Amino acid sequence: MPKIELITEINSTIELCFDLARSIDLHKISTSKTNEQAISGTTSGLIGLNEFVTWQATHFGIRQELTSKITAFERPYYFVDEQVKGAFKSIYHEHKFEHVPGKVIMRDIFKFESPYGVFGQLFNKLVLTNYLKKLLTDRNRIIKEFAETDKWRSLIINQ
Repeated sequence: MPKIELITEINSTIELCFDLARSIDLHKISTSKTNEQAISGTTSGLIGLNEFVTWQATHFGIRQELTSKITAFERPYYFVDEQVKGAFKSIYHEHKFEHVPGKVIMRDIFKFESPYGVFGQLFNKLVLTNYLKKLLTDRNRIIKEFAETDKWRSLIINQ
């Protein structure tokens, strides 16, 4: 099972970073290149424990849907989203947040399994792992940008 681990340092509060990471609206902004849209479940605002969202997007020229659910949640330190329906055999994404003096360490641990046995494994190695890493890196760059400026005010109320 491929695993992607990313660490992003953000000069902001842990609560704000946590909330931006679970913002449906920020996710839409960070995935505008693939035209991701939340089409059912929690379709805007902040997603929470036991809530789900179905995303529709175009990847590799194919329009597809993926439903994920928040299966673990401890604000502002940790949450997990897992695929419950979609093109992958499985997706498990841990989001961890740690406050250290002057900054927040945001850690993503993203594990996934593709269908189609050996062919899926080959596709993972040749294309998919790097593609997903870039999507996650772009998303984290947007989270950092919003958290370190006043842009977050357009998304997060009562912070």
